[in-house]
Amino acid sequence: MNQKELRDKGEWYYDAGTEMLDELMRAKVLCFKLNQIQPNKTAKRQKILKELLNGIGENTNLISPFHCDYGYNITIGKNCIINYNAVFLDCAKITIGDHVLIAPNAAFYTIEHQLSGDERRKQLLDRATPIIIEDDVWIGGNVTILPGVTIGKGSVIGAGSVVTKSIPAGVIAVGNPCKVLREI
Repeated sequence: MNQKELRDKGEWYYDAGTEMLDELMRAKVLCFKLNQIQPNKTAKRQKILKELLNGIGENTNLISPFHCDYGYNITIGKNCIINYNAVFLDCAKITIGDHVLIAPNAAFYTIEHQLSGDERRKQLLDRATPIIIEDDVWIGGNVTILPGVTIGKGSVIGAGSVVTKSIPAGVIAVGNPCKVLREI
């Protein structure tokens, strides 16, 4: 398997000097273009978003600045709002359902590195695990979502939370690490 195939299977892979660098640069250029367009130029913005992302639903508003690694691993449903300074490190798939609200400075990290400093010095390997945000979720400001997390339908994640494990449907969860506070 090549490095991209290893990545897509959730295995450890080496991304420097591989075929993925061109894909990373393509996404960086598209994000740069998107972030330079005036907010009221919605047709131009939508054109770039459709080129950058795997899919984006109707009536979804993604507010610049926005940054991602590849773009093609991101699917966003309809009637969503993704506010300023969202960062999607989409080495694995990031799926956002319908009617999702994401406050400013949210970060979605599908990638992880080796824990051992000795191993990182030998060869920096990465592993990526998908993130799923189900329908009707509200993610507060400055929330960080780590690899492999699913946030269940209708849940609310409090501002400043670091979501290290999946959150069930229909709950309010807060904190670092994020924990269920109560049912809605």
